Parts: sequence; C-alpha cells; structure tokens
Amino acid sequence: VQLQASGGGLVQAGGSLRLSCAASGRTRSSYAMGWFRQAPGKEREFVAAVNWSGDSTYYADSVKGRFTISRDTAKNTVYLQMNNVKPEDTAVYYCAADDHFGSLYADHEADAWGQGTLVTVSS
Repeated sequence: VQLQASGGGLVQAGGSLRLSCAASGRTRSSYAMGWFRQAPGKEREFVAAVNWSGDSTYYADSVKGRFTISRDTAKNTVYLQMNNVKPEDTAVYYCAADDHFGSLYADHEADAWGQGTLVTVSS
C-alpha cells in the first residue's frame, strides 16, 4: 500500500489543523492506519491509530483529548484532527499502515509509511 500525507503547515498555539493520508495500491482496506511524528533532534513517536473498520482508536497520552483520528474506508483515507495544538506538537507527521492494529499502537511498527508532512506550531 502507498500512503500520501497532506495538510501540514504553520498554526498558532491553540489553533487547529487537519492532516489527511490517502492510501492506494491495495484493493482491500482491511489494515489499520496511524500517525507518528518526529520532532527535531528526537526519536519518532506514536501519535494515534485506528483499526481497519474505524471503530477502535488508540492515542498517545500527550495528544489524548486534543487529537482525533478517523478514517473514511470508502475513500481509503485516514485523518488526524488536531485541536488546541501546542508548540511541542511541532514535528514531521508520518502516516502508517499495518495489517495488525497492535503493531501500530503497541509495537510502534508499520508495514508501510508515507512521506512526512511538517506541522509547525508557533507560540
């Protein structure tokens, strides 16, 4: 599966931004999808994941209550709605896909990765 992320940009602290990730190249959408991020000088970290049907989600504690992950199975697209963003949310955000939901939120591993999209939060 190929993943194409979009929606990054510059946003002020307290503002909102929505990231999108379109999947292609695989007819069956029975895979989990998620978002990871990597800030300058830091390791990549898990942000959120959603299972193949969209009815189960998992979040990192740092974004819980502020970010919402969702997916449109008909469009093979996953979204990350980011509300009340903080300067520490500044990072390159990567979407990912894996056949196993747990691989994303527990093992922080994925079968496929998209290119990153930069999110910059100004204070």
